Amino acid sequence: MNWMLEGLASSVPHTRDVVVLSSDGLCMAQYGTDEDTADRLAAACAGLQSLSAAVAAEFPHGDGQMKLVVIEVNGGFFYLMAAGAGAYLAVLADDDVDAGLMGQGMRDLVARIGQHLTSPPRADRQVP
Repeated sequence: MNWMLEGLASSVPHTRDVVVLSSDGLCMAQYGTDEDTADRLAAACAGLQSLSAAVAAEFPHGDGQMKLVVIEVNGGFFYLMAAGAGAYLAVLADDDVDAGLMGQGMRDLVARIGQHLTSPPRADRQVP
């Protein structure tokens, strides 16, 4: 799946890291970063998506689901988008990124390959 993430990074200038993660914070795929950084980012994203779902639940006419979170920090932007059942797409980008282009690129990627980004729930393991 990493080559699909590379397509997003190459089509949006100033993209640094792209990670696909499960809702419980496991890195499923990455581009532009090492494994340790991707794992830390995925774990942080799990908490962020949980917080955003709590905020979304406060909207009476919504469905309580997070769609997109954007955080601007000194040095760049962080994007987190729902990408399928139990899966999320996270991107770190530099200050100079075109926010509209990034949002569109992420939406296009999710629309094209969303079913491949799904993370089915883990079954409880029975210990004999």
